[in-house]
Amino acid sequence: MAKRLQVIVQDPEYRDIQRAARLRRMSIAEWVRQALVQARRSEPSREVASKLEVIRAAARMDFPTANIDRMLDEIERGYESGMQP
Repeated sequence: MAKRLQVIVQDPEYRDIQRAARLRRMSIAEWVRQALVQARRSEPSREVASKLEVIRAAARMDFPTANIDRMLDEIERGYESGMQP
């Protein structure tokens, strides 16, 4: 179900929005809808505390690893052999 949203803006801001919409050959309403979609996509999908807890949990793990020089050597040999990931 669609909902109506009313937003009050000052005249100069309205003219800027109107100009931006006109440049893209779209209505002001469509320009605003697209701007809202873009703004929602740029918002983090999870809370910062939740993300930090995941990072802290991963940092507590103890995984086996190789000597850094050996790992870099193996990577370089893989590049030279033409191996694909």
